[in-house]
Amino acid sequence: MANLDGKMLRVVSGLSLHAERGRITALLGANGAGKTTTLECAQGLQKRTGGRISLLGEDPDTADAGLRARVGVMLQDGGLPPSARPLPLLRHIAGMYRNPLPIDPLVQRLGIDTFSRTSIRRLSGGQKQRLALAAALIGNPEVLFLDEPSAGLDPQSRQIVFDLVGELRDAGMGIILTTHLMDDAERLADYVYIIDAGRNVTEGTVSELLRYKTAAGEGINERALYFEAAPRLDFTGVLRSAVTVSETRAGSYTVSGSLEPGDLAALAACWAERGIMPSSMRLEARSLEDVFLDISGRDLR
Repeated sequence: MANLDGKMLRVVSGLSLHAERGRITALLGANGAGKTTTLECAQGLQKRTGGRISLLGEDPDTADAGLRARVGVMLQDGGLPPSARPLPLLRHIAGMYRNPLPIDPLVQRLGIDTFSRTSIRRLSGGQKQRLALAAALIGNPEVLFLDEPSAGLDPQSRQIVFDLVGELRDAGMGIILTTHLMDDAERLADYVYIIDAGRNVTEGTVSELLRYKTAAGEGINERALYFEAAPRLDFTGVLRSAVTVSETRAGSYTVSGSLEPGDLAALAACWAERGIMPSSMRLEARSLEDVFLDISGRDLR
């Protein structure tokens, strides 16, 4: 519940999640779906008004510092002191733990040594993200919460962070993350929860969600074929009714639906009969973003 102008607004209700060690669990949802609120309650950073949360066997609302020492948290806004410099900050954080990770290897792995003398307020968004991840990891946690971990990262930094997170998962760490980037979730997550308006909508492994079937019966084994050819071509009657051809812009066509080999053969025969030679062509599988949009809708919130 959240207080809004003296009235209580229910933010998260009917939400049930289970995250395991040695697994990356992703929470996906549109803005305002309740992802960050859920993580903050699970971490004990925000008091809940109902429901039950168990983090490493304890209630985060009533647990002592012993539980917090076993958990790493990377907040969406970083939460880093702007006047501090990276290395003194990490040394200060490490001093709060009994068994911290060695600082130097982590600093080198995340490239923090390249900006170690710069104050946090002068760091780029991606540099702050890498430092925030190091701060979350320095205490050698058993569970790691990541809220939008790849925000602001350049491609090289993104790859470094992804590789490190994957290694931590393989070493047995439990990792829970939220992200707006569906390709990140598709690449990283072992298990995904899609939430909307503070409740579960669907869940499963990435491969299970890619086979998600909508209420209209669409989605199973769905593929999309894209090709470029002359504009305003008519493909009426060429393919089955379960497959559609649309011209998204002049000369750019999308063939979508539950494509089968016979559909590709029929389309190729049509091209041959009419003397059409596409200038480009690609076949793509359905993505996690397609599934997310099918479930959560395509309208702005």
